[in-house]
Amino acid sequence: MNSKISEKDKKIWNEFLSKDEKLPDKDDIQNKTNIKKIRSLDLHGKTLDEANSIIENFIKKSYEDKVQKLIIVTGKGLHSNNEKDPYVSKDLGILKYSIPEFVRNNENLMQIISNISEASVKDGGSGAFYIFLKKK
Repeated sequence: MNSKISEKDKKIWNEFLSKDEKLPDKDDIQNKTNIKKIRSLDLHGKTLDEANSIIENFIKKSYEDKVQKLIIVTGKGLHSNNEKDPYVSKDLGILKYSIPEFVRNNENLMQIISNISEASVKDGGSGAFYIFLKKK
């Protein structure tokens, strides 16, 4: 490293120190711009009709609020009472299967959704899924 500092550099440095101006923190600026809005919704204990209504409103509101990622927790259906009814499908009666199917079949919702995928283990694994919304 060069231990000699030119007079010009000293002058510039002293001028900088004499001002009250603050430099913006580049790390802070970068963190604010990279924040992705995420919302989650837990549908445990809801009936299929309740869950369908809630999820539709939740997706629309999240899109209006410019949220990019939704975590929808449905549960795995382990405590579902649909097994007692012989006229109800054991798979399709469970929110885990029915809610994503409802969303995929709703043309209005699919116009604002870019992708639907299973959640990672930290967000609920097979008892949850992600909805990624398009940018508004």
